[in-house]
Amino acid sequence: MGEGFSLYECGDDEGIMPFINIANVACGFHAADPTVMRKTLRLAKQHGVKVGAHPSFPDLQGFGRREMKMGRDELSACIIYQVGALKGFLDAEQMPLNHIKPHGALYGVAARDPDVAQAIADALEIFDVPVLGMANTHHEAVYTSRGLQFLAEYYTDLDYEDNRSLIITRQHRQVDPARAAKQCIRVIEEGKARSINGRDIPMRADCFCVHSDTPGAVELARIVHRELELICGENALWAGTCHRPKCRRCRRFKYKGQTGDIVLSNTA
Repeated sequence: MGEGFSLYECGDDEGIMPFINIANVACGFHAADPTVMRKTLRLAKQHGVKVGAHPSFPDLQGFGRREMKMGRDELSACIIYQVGALKGFLDAEQMPLNHIKPHGALYGVAARDPDVAQAIADALEIFDVPVLGMANTHHEAVYTSRGLQFLAEYYTDLDYEDNRSLIITRQHRQVDPARAAKQCIRVIEEGKARSINGRDIPMRADCFCVHSDTPGAVELARIVHRELELICGENALWAGTCHRPKCRRCRRFKYKGQTGDIVLSNTA
């Protein structure tokens, strides 16, 4: 979210916002500027959407989707700088920082490189909020070993390799919303997803991600939101006190032996 810059716009934030629970907001290094950040936070506040920081490599021209080599101290400082900027705007709007999720190439590199994941964790420890990432990667291994709260994601609009690694593209293709929603439900019900080669792969998810720059993102978010709501109930999907018998505690679900947050997030 908030991935415009100056007069340029990227994604339909106003259209997507009603169908998500949390927004991953750009912090200026891959997209956004101060005015865009403030506008995005106010839009999220209007819709009751919780906001997390979406820091990236310093790659504005490449939209943060190009890999970069940075030392641990430099990278952690880069992340602290970005999250601190967003937190300033959150404080101004009297909104809390809900979580942190690395963006694009930074996210992908950290999944397979523990040194990069450690640099990210160095910054995360300062802010003491949950971190979003991929299960069974260095995201989960490093972040949890550092005592950070970890939430696993499933991507509605990206493909996975047979080894469960995520295929991060520079430009996302349009996907069939109904098919994507079925995949999300399968992840919840069976703990499985379908790889790009058609193989079943183990998958665990606490939240489901829709990229704002995916063609048709608004309709995708709407359909996925609707289908998750049907199987999990509105109170389990949205933040608030849940009194449904399937829920172990507020904003938690229990479905066929699995437990986790039902959250639809947006990113890019």
